Amino acid sequence: MDWQPTADPGMLRVRAALLARIRDFFAARGILEVETPLLCSAGITDPTIEPLMVERGTSLSQPRYLQTSPEYAMKRLLACHGLPIFQLARAFRDGEAGARHNPEFTLLEWYRPGFDHHALMVEVAELVRGCLGERALHYCSYRQLFLDTLGVDPFAAALDELQSVARAHLDTGTISGDRDLWLDLLMSHLIEPQLAERGMCFVYDYPPSQAALARIETIDGVAVGHRFELYVDGMELANGYCELLDPAEQRGRFEHDNHRRRELGLPQRPLDERLLAALEHGLPGCSGVALGVDRLLMLSSGVADIREVLAFDWAHA
Repeated sequence: MDWQPTADPGMLRVRAALLARIRDFFAARGILEVETPLLCSAGITDPTIEPLMVERGTSLSQPRYLQTSPEYAMKRLLACHGLPIFQLARAFRDGEAGARHNPEFTLLEWYRPGFDHHALMVEVAELVRGCLGERALHYCSYRQLFLDTLGVDPFAAALDELQSVARAHLDTGTISGDRDLWLDLLMSHLIEPQLAERGMCFVYDYPPSQAALARIETIDGVAVGHRFELYVDGMELANGYCELLDPAEQRGRFEHDNHRRRELGLPQRPLDERLLAALEHGLPGCSGVALGVDRLLMLSSGVADIREVLAFDWAHA
């Protein structure tokens, strides 16, 4: 019967205990829990992520965006107060619903002034081990991971070389696209499955085109985005940045996103001018990370389907 919950009482208790453990972790470190709006006047511009929207109503003169992450509002708090903060937030993304995805989900996000992305990776590992128990822990740069696994340099390889590597291992059919499409294909289909054998694996320093809201720095003559992702037993769990502080560069990245949206036939998104104003005011040097709580619960419970850890999945909401 479709009115009934998809999670049983035991799973609801496990979820409650996990949320309490997370809050205890941050309380012990003096990191402040905050809440920010779910409905905002601007949403994300990233062409790979689509927000859900609430249309005009009695109290809404313009459509509002259900937030895909609390990142922008939390950075506005950081710019004003400069405190380390965390949030357990509901987030919304239009797209796939299945074994690992639900359009409405729980996201843990936190920001650490004074941390670079390497220091934050250490803290993320402490939290995850506190929730899952001891596991093997590995750190590997994005570049080294491609070199070790596929023998190709993702920063230097020509587009046709990336295509050749993909076609040698996969049926790519009529797929066409830019370098990032082929890098994502190689990562998701050939590299990520091998990460299942590494326990906890941090992948860091991505190509600049995949930096999102992370700083870009030149290391050994190569520009890299100071971003990391955490995989646990092969499942992508967290995404973090050493945060971009330059408002002009951030505006340029938003505008580039909208340019890509036009090329792809996607709707344009308004720039979050309040975030840009906060960056103009000054964001402290910091790193931040978003971690999927539902996936963390899946890992701690040993279940393979996200619907088993949700009180009501998308089909029953």
